[in-house]
Amino acid sequence: MYARSTTVQARPDAIDMGIAHLREVVMPELMGIEGCIGLSVIVDRQSGRCIATSAWETEHAMRAAERPVESIRRDAADQFGGAVDKVERWEIAVLHREHQAAEAAGTRCTWLQLPVGQIDRGIEAFRTRVLPAVEEMVGFCSASMFVDRTADRAVSAIAWDSQDAMERSRDQMAQLRASVTSDIGAQVLEVAEFELALAHLRVPELA
Repeated sequence: MYARSTTVQARPDAIDMGIAHLREVVMPELMGIEGCIGLSVIVDRQSGRCIATSAWETEHAMRAAERPVESIRRDAADQFGGAVDKVERWEIAVLHREHQAAEAAGTRCTWLQLPVGQIDRGIEAFRTRVLPAVEEMVGFCSASMFVDRTADRAVSAIAWDSQDAMERSRDQMAQLRASVTSDIGAQVLEVAEFELALAHLRVPELA
């Protein structure tokens, strides 16, 4: 399974309009493209940062859809009153759902730089150390890890039942993150918290 993430820098007052456009226009268009299986959107209403992620059955399907998706992406950025900041392509290495997250739940993303050639070690650490720990935390919904093997980069996304549950997990997650990344020699590039505005990624269990 593969994913394409598009980061848009939106006008904060246009975020709801952009989300509605993604739900009503973009998602049906994407689902009509062969190989696309879902879409999720996370937003930071204060900064205007919005990340839309489409999921694909194969890397070939994702690459084959580049041209039609380009115009869809441009139109969506217009609806958000902003511009496309970057587009990233990932392999979906891990996905586990305790239960389906409701829209407006919280999502914390962590971007990592791993040592050269250590992506599989990072994936294993996420599966064997992070997942068991977060499953014990109150309000946990789901966890995923995407990787870019060519750049030795990874991003994890952990969804929580509510913004409050995400906030309550903050200290525990910081301690867990510090321990795991230290052990595998990974550099934390960024940690950011978002509202889960659209939760229809539809990727099967990959834990």
